[in-house]
Amino acid sequence: MTNRASSPTDVSSLTAAPLAHVVRGDLVESVHLGHLVALDPAGAPVLAVGDPEVTMWPRSSVKPFQAVAMVRHGLDLPDRLMALAAASHNGEPDHIAGALAILARAGLTEKDLLNTPDLPWGSTAMRDWLAAGQGPEQISQNCSGKHAAMLLTCVTAGWDTETYLQPDHPLQVAIRETIEEFTGVPIAAATTDGCGAPLFSTTVTGLARGFGRLAAAVATDPESAEAHVARAMAAFPQMVAGGQRPTTTLMRAVPGLVAKDGADGIFAAGLPDGRAAAFKVLDGAERPLAPVLVAALDALGAFDGDDVDRAAVDSLRERDVLGAGRPVGSIRPAF
Repeated sequence: MTNRASSPTDVSSLTAAPLAHVVRGDLVESVHLGHLVALDPAGAPVLAVGDPEVTMWPRSSVKPFQAVAMVRHGLDLPDRLMALAAASHNGEPDHIAGALAILARAGLTEKDLLNTPDLPWGSTAMRDWLAAGQGPEQISQNCSGKHAAMLLTCVTAGWDTETYLQPDHPLQVAIRETIEEFTGVPIAAATTDGCGAPLFSTTVTGLARGFGRLAAAVATDPESAEAHVARAMAAFPQMVAGGQRPTTTLMRAVPGLVAKDGADGIFAAGLPDGRAAAFKVLDGAERPLAPVLVAALDALGAFDGDDVDRAAVDSLRERDVLGAGRPVGSIRPAF
């Protein structure tokens, strides 16, 4: 089949395939299309759905690589705060306190953040925040940990802190180079992410490859920047996401797993031996993310170990479809 458009950044390719079915009663009500790949430790595909070579925006799934670039240029944080530097957090009290702690290390305050103001992401955190009479702020936005870490990196490296989001800033140049290094894919396009930081394109396969390299570094290069980031994320998944989000649940359930979601239907994960999976849901929906990732990791045998919390994994295999407040179907993988 041919693509609808010739641009390499056109993710709405006709090569997309079903990733998840939304089943209500006895009928498939909706279908989420997309592109997915699962790679073995050598980077060879074990499973491919759609076109994993399609160019797409990886959104916040690349935060671990942004953190790696920061560590390479002087960012030095304890694991708990390092995990927050790679986070899309809920805005829970620990997350906000952590972002403030990172800023304090730089001698800065939340007024120095340049990310987009927003309410906390988690429903409970948002309710409590609003009840306290607070509105959208930079510190409560889900990327505040990353932005605080960017500022601390700039202070450490002697770089300007007022222009840290400019694409030609030394920090963003380093991040671009790191993303290309880990994904093995030249950046074909650039734009601005929701938080205001530069956003660089990659492919689904490239994203999976990067996560495999990141997670494997703990064993293969334990003193490296990437090993530091991977260890921190695996040790403190609550700081990477929060609450009962699938990212948190999966990293708690599978020792050494490094996982990160991204806006508009992105999820990626890497295992300690280099196995990895990544996908893009074409319509950007969040609801099929967990079932699809679990199915992709299943194809890799990620849950075969004795130390895996299978009950936690099984809780993510399907998502209920409700009728009159009770389950009448489910969102389940289509492959």
